[in-house]
Amino acid sequence: MSLRRWIQILATFLSNGYWQFPATGSIYKGTLKSVCVPGLNCYSCPAATGACPLGAIQTFMATLRPNIEAARFHLGLYVIGFLGVIGSLVGRMPCGWVCPFGFFQELLHKIPSPKFEIPKFLNHFKYVFLVLFVFLLPLLVVDEFGYGMTWFCKHVCPAGTIEAGIPMMILKPELQGLIGLLFYSKLLILVLFLIWMVLSRRPFCRTACPLGAIYSLFNRTNAFRMVHHPDNCTRCQACYSNCPMGVKFFETSNHTNCIRCLKCLQESCKFDAISYEIAGLPTPEPKPNET
Repeated sequence: MSLRRWIQILATFLSNGYWQFPATGSIYKGTLKSVCVPGLNCYSCPAATGACPLGAIQTFMATLRPNIEAARFHLGLYVIGFLGVIGSLVGRMPCGWVCPFGFFQELLHKIPSPKFEIPKFLNHFKYVFLVLFVFLLPLLVVDEFGYGMTWFCKHVCPAGTIEAGIPMMILKPELQGLIGLLFYSKLLILVLFLIWMVLSRRPFCRTACPLGAIYSLFNRTNAFRMVHHPDNCTRCQACYSNCPMGVKFFETSNHTNCIRCLKCLQESCKFDAISYEIAGLPTPEPKPNET
């Protein structure tokens, strides 16, 4: 098993390390819950020990009007700074190494089935979800007191459904009486994505994840950059075949969907056509695994 896989497993358990919830019947609410994790992991998951940055952004936008009046900006500054630092250093690398939901999608895709590529135009939809459900709707659709809601979390997020919605219904049976159309619509979204995850490579990451969309904005300018060596490249497409995000590295070395998983470098290319650099400093090209 690769180092990346071990790190994905470790990150999943660290992000969900509160295993007292069956006894307490509630989610963790300790000090760590005020700290964001870099990947997509629902705040309301009974085992979650940290906060989801995507939920934090929506909360900031949903409370922006009252907070402007009270001059409270600490949440927004914290989340923007948190994502900005990570994005400027490594771009979408958290998606490939420490995101529990991304790891989950890779495992589902291993289920034997016909496999289908995702049409390129769908890659742009994650920016629609980012702008509409994370920024505009929480800011513009508000109640009489000026408070909005976390639209993506409440109406779309399949990670929240599988990590929090379903477990909490099992953990607290009294909540089952509150199940309505909203829960069933989110359950349908989850089921459709689960099927798609088996058939295609990380479809949620590529088409609908607003957190990945934020990180992707840094992919071409961050400190950790992938490098293509065209003189060595035979365009054999081994990198594309192995890429969990369906990126053709020989066409765009720092594509917005590149999650820096390094499978192209370590498991695919046999011709030394791929390397990476950190802060403009080239690194030695490791000998690729011929497997």
